[in-house]
Amino acid sequence: MILPVDIVQACAEADTFFCFVELLSGFRDHFCQQLDNSVVGIRSTITKLSQLLKEHDEELWRHLEITTKVNPQFYAFRWITLLLTQEFNFADSLHIWDTLLSDPEGPQETLLRICCAMLILIRRRLLAGDFTSILKLLQHYPPTNIRHLLYVANKLRPVPTC
Repeated sequence: MILPVDIVQACAEADTFFCFVELLSGFRDHFCQQLDNSVVGIRSTITKLSQLLKEHDEELWRHLEITTKVNPQFYAFRWITLLLTQEFNFADSLHIWDTLLSDPEGPQETLLRICCAMLILIRRRLLAGDFTSILKLLQHYPPTNIRHLLYVANKLRPVPTC
């Protein structure tokens, strides 16, 4: 059934709010200080991102966390808690959020893959940098093709086992 344009427009705000609430409800535990150190808290999520990077690019992981001692909390905390809205423009953020909402694996796993893909896409610059330059780069993520970023993130999905 096709709805008239005026009905669609009238419902747009409510539909948008529903999507926003749906998305944020999956991340609510990141905002509860009592859960910070639990398996659902923000520290656990940042650790999962670190493990995902180690699994897909151990050399980069080693350079960031061992060699230069760039703690993922220095950049990933903001990436995760703000759902990448500070790193990308509004249109790209909407594209990312649409991807988070539509992924059957759930928004958290998808967000972690996107964050990991962000690291992989600037790999050469990260490997060439020291603590200060890496942190500056990660806290001011360079402009990127959002479709390519989401493509790389999708390639990081676990391979299904039989």
